[in-house]
Amino acid sequence: MTAVVEIEHLSKAYQRGGQVVPVLQDITLTLQTGDFVALMGPSGSGKSTLLNLIAGIDAPDSGLLRVAGVDITGLRESELAQWRAEHVGFIFQFYNLMPVLTAYENVELPLTLTHLSRRQRCEHARLALDLVNLSDRADHYPSQLSGGQQQRVAIARALVTDPTIIVADEPTGDLDRVSAREILDLLESLNDSLRRTIIMVTHDQAAAECAHIVRHLEKGVLTDKIEYPRERAQA
Repeated sequence: MTAVVEIEHLSKAYQRGGQVVPVLQDITLTLQTGDFVALMGPSGSGKSTLLNLIAGIDAPDSGLLRVAGVDITGLRESELAQWRAEHVGFIFQFYNLMPVLTAYENVELPLTLTHLSRRQRCEHARLALDLVNLSDRADHYPSQLSGGQQQRVAIARALVTDPTIIVADEPTGDLDRVSAREILDLLESLNDSLRRTIIMVTHDQAAAECAHIVRHLEKGVLTDKIEYPRERAQA
């Protein structure tokens, strides 16, 4: 298998007033293509910060951070934006859909940053909506969709550029139990059938157990590691 995320001795701190607050300390982590990883830990442990670093949204203070074979710490902002557009699909807790756009238009939106023709963008967006079983809701606006349906649109949007990794920050945190289960089943299916690499931050033990690997963060330090056999994770 190929390493898609390589992190060595990574650290990150923030300034609060005149005080330096460590968030991540000496993180070393390797993820392989096709992994489904859950990051767990209490609030303030650094989970979302680590996710944002892997996604190129934030930059570390020190350490190696190579994603999809690229040392993203050395990229200029314009290069980093292009790299994100090509390699990262984002799924957020609160969907982050544009309320004035239809489901189809929300999914198509990331493709406007590519060189695809209008016809190709349409084909890609329709295929992504079909993958999440929402073809019949393509012309609906977010306000006309349930929370679970909105999150499926967000997943379709994350998939539409065929990214190297999918990063999901509490993707079931705003959903009822039934809708959350549907979203987790969908993520498992995408990981299993399409071999998508998924990195998910979650507080939910049931959600974490859908992953193959669970890593815990405690005060900015990676602690224990739990690995589930693929057949266990897919059961």
